[in-house]
Amino acid sequence: MDKTEHWENVYQTKSSDEVSWYEPDPKQSLDKIVSAAVDSRGRVIDIGGGQSFLVDRLLDAGFAHVAVLDISRTAIEATKARLGERASQVEWMVADITQAKSLGEFDIWHDRAVFHFLTDPDDRRRYVELLRRSLPIGGHFVVGTFAKGGPEKCSGLQICQYDAATMQAELGTSFEPLKCSEYLHTTPSGKPQQFFFGVYERVG
Repeated sequence: MDKTEHWENVYQTKSSDEVSWYEPDPKQSLDKIVSAAVDSRGRVIDIGGGQSFLVDRLLDAGFAHVAVLDISRTAIEATKARLGERASQVEWMVADITQAKSLGEFDIWHDRAVFHFLTDPDDRRRYVELLRRSLPIGGHFVVGTFAKGGPEKCSGLQICQYDAATMQAELGTSFEPLKCSEYLHTTPSGKPQQFFFGVYERVG
C-alpha cells in the first residue's frame, strides 16, 4: 500500500473524531499562527489539514487567503462538506507534499503532524526546499511533531521525533527559531502524546 492508499484507507474507515490527532479546538496551532501574523493576516497554508477544524478557525480569524493541502481526497472532500458554503473561501490542494513542485507563496506555512512522518531524508530535503520556495523572507513556519519521548509510531507508520536542536538541523540556516515548546496532546481514547512545536522565521 503506497502513501496515498494508506491515508485514503484511514479517512474512509475512521470518522474525524476517531483518529489520534483529532482536536475539537486546535488552540495550540491557532495561537501560534495568530502570533506569527501580528503584522497582517495574509496568506496561510495548512499542510496535512485533512479533517482538522483549523481551517474553520482561520476563516473566523479573518485571514485573507487560506489554503489546505492533504494527500487524501476523502479528507478534503469531507472538510469541504462540513464547511458548506464557506468551502468556496478556501484553496484546496490534494497532493503528496514530498512530490509537489509549487504551491504558490504564503506568509505562514503550518504543519501539525505531517513532518514527523517523513522518515526518508530525501523526502525531508524536498519538503524543506518547497518550504523555502513558498515562504518569502520574513515568512513564518509553524510546525508540530511528536517530541522526544513521544510515540514512535502513528497510524501504523514509523515517525521521527523532534526537539529544537533536531528540527533546526533539518531546517538549516534559512530559518531562525522564534519559539520552541512542548505540550501534551490527549487522543480521543484518552492517551497522552508529547508534541514539539516550533515557530520559525525565514531569514535566508
